[in-house]
Amino acid sequence: MKITKEEVLYVANLARLNVDEEDVDKLAVQIGNILSYMDTLGKADTDGVEPTTHATHLTNALREDVVHTHPGMEMTLANAPEREDGMFVVPKVVG
Repeated sequence: MKITKEEVLYVANLARLNVDEEDVDKLAVQIGNILSYMDTLGKADTDGVEPTTHATHLTNALREDVVHTHPGMEMTLANAPEREDGMFVVPKVVG
């Protein structure tokens, strides 16, 4: 598929990309080659093939949710480098 310089510049503008003039011709050829390959893939016979979302049939290996009680303030703050009035003390991050 033949891509023009104007089409490359138009798409670059839409994508908010700065493209050097000397790269436009090279990009046009490369994009044209990619689109030609996509045309080739479109000609593949897929009759009778079910659509899939993954190449393999894997399922998530998730653990069961188990409800636990809160460990308490002392245990929660046990490893805090600094604490005050039952809360973590952290550096100020907002001006």
